[in-house]
Amino acid sequence: MGRKKGETRINSKEEYVGISEILEQKGISRRDFMKFCTAMSAALSLPATFAPQIARALDEVKRPTLVWLEFQDCAGNTEALLRSANPTVAELVLDVLSVDYHETIMAAAGHQAEDILAKVVKEQKGKYIAVVEGSIPLKDGGVYCCIGGRSALDIAREVCGNAFATIAVGSCAAFGGIPAAAPNPTGAVGVKDAVPAATVLNLPGCPLNADNLTATVVHYLTFNKLPAVDSLGRPLFAYGKRIHDACERRPHFDAGQYVEAWGDAGHRNGFCLYKMGCKGPATWHNCPIQRYNENTSWPVGAGHGCVGCSEPVFWDSMTPFYKRLPHVPGFGIEYTADKLGAGLFVGAAAAFFAHGVVKAFRHEIEPSEQSRKEGEK
Repeated sequence: MGRKKGETRINSKEEYVGISEILEQKGISRRDFMKFCTAMSAALSLPATFAPQIARALDEVKRPTLVWLEFQDCAGNTEALLRSANPTVAELVLDVLSVDYHETIMAAAGHQAEDILAKVVKEQKGKYIAVVEGSIPLKDGGVYCCIGGRSALDIAREVCGNAFATIAVGSCAAFGGIPAAAPNPTGAVGVKDAVPAATVLNLPGCPLNADNLTATVVHYLTFNKLPAVDSLGRPLFAYGKRIHDACERRPHFDAGQYVEAWGDAGHRNGFCLYKMGCKGPATWHNCPIQRYNENTSWPVGAGHGCVGCSEPVFWDSMTPFYKRLPHVPGFGIEYTADKLGAGLFVGAAAAFFAHGVVKAFRHEIEPSEQSRKEGEK
């Protein structure tokens, strides 16, 4: 991933030039840079007041090296990356990260490419970030996915095992995805199951929202630590709320207004898609908030129900996709709005507890609660 002449991020004093300065040289204003930082604070579920702190971190912290591995995948997450807007892929590759290895977009090939990967693993052990796209087959010694004469399992153990952290992008890398659907002929699994000792953050979705990947890296650069995760290893800022709770069609659900058939009046008027198979009540993701295509839309907004692609084994557990869920914890589709309102709080609390969010927040709340009690003495 070479830079053009004059684009180096290191000055004569061997200090790293901040992103804002580099972008300014390219004609991107400080205001646009701060808009990006504000967008990242929103993606991380932080107040807008964190934008200056994010800006300082991006300007002052050395960019981490990143290697991107592709195994049993359709390259959909790479496609999502190439179409990302916050920042554009050029800015992501050249300025935010040092992407030293990515089979699809790197210029090198063959032995030269593999030598680059080996050099990163050897010289930056415990310092680089690995991104994995696609599931890893375990059956028959992993022969169903080989790169450069080595199995995906062997490569993952070496690269992910020596990385500071591994980010599993997409549902295949996180949970095995469609390759792991029954009967799973290749023995496909997610990264954590293949390399249990590795530090893995899961960013499931089919494909992932590239903004969540950028936000994960920005969180690390800003706070010098990885974001808090749920029991499935998913960052809470992106997977801490159910799709159903932030959906723009939720008011129609509460009012008992549903699409009964594709193309009917309810469908044309944006009614709830629950009866058409929407899995939003059982899926945890920030799709309604972060959206896709430069934050313009997302599947439910476009008129198609959620298929639950950020959940484990969704291909098996969420099918048939066009049939409604048989049961939603805390409320039922047949409830009236009055009955729903009475039971909603209890159901939501139970769902959050099962998800592990309460446990994650308790760690942050307990110190302040203890301080309060001491102040009352």
